[in-house]
Amino acid sequence: MGDEGVGRLAKRATVRFLLSVIDSVSGGATTDEIAAIDSFNDGLVAADYWVMAAGVGAPSTGFVFDNRNGAGIEAPGGYVETPEYVAGFWIIDVPDSETARKLAADASLACNRRVELRPFLR
Repeated sequence: MGDEGVGRLAKRATVRFLLSVIDSVSGGATTDEIAAIDSFNDGLVAADYWVMAAGVGAPSTGFVFDNRNGAGIEAPGGYVETPEYVAGFWIIDVPDSETARKLAADASLACNRRVELRPFLR
């Protein structure tokens, strides 16, 4: 196994978390919020915590599929009708939940929205 494999094994001691950005249908990020988010993202990359991040379209742009038992149901819109929804997310790979909690608070400050933190199941 080369050096890359050793690094990957050492990295396995980390935990992945999902940070969900909770927004309302009121509108998108301001120029200042985008700059703060970019700075937050740069910090994640520099600390080697970054896995990925993305914005997500409003529920009105989505579809819900239910093919349990071959039902073949496809419905436009979101799963539930609510004024708030997941508008974006980060996936981070960090040493522990304490680090994840701090980063979630920093993410909330950067994007000026509530952020939900949840661990990935192993």
